[in-house]
Amino acid sequence: MLNKEIMGFVDESGRLTSLPAKRKKRLMALSYLADRIPEDTAYTEKEFNEFLNTLHTFGDPATLRRELYDYFLINRENDGTAYSVNPNRLPAEALIAKYAE
Repeated sequence: MLNKEIMGFVDESGRLTSLPAKRKKRLMALSYLADRIPEDTAYTEKEFNEFLNTLHTFGDPATLRRELYDYFLINRENDGTAYSVNPNRLPAEALIAKYAE
């Protein structure tokens, strides 16, 4: 769900236009992106990058992929061959409580 605090970072198509610098807003934005990833799909790294590119406009899927992984919003095979959304990911409020406060 799009939180009003990150509306300035999202275009009219729902794509993230930049990654917020402040941790609280960054976590909200990452959670917003994770919520848009289908739960029943596994992607190769290339496929996942291509999918992430449909969710943002700033051309840096690698940073998004790392950030999503670092906050346990996505799962990755140890060898990096498959990516999927973490069905047990924390919601934005819990992420903020754990990592930003």
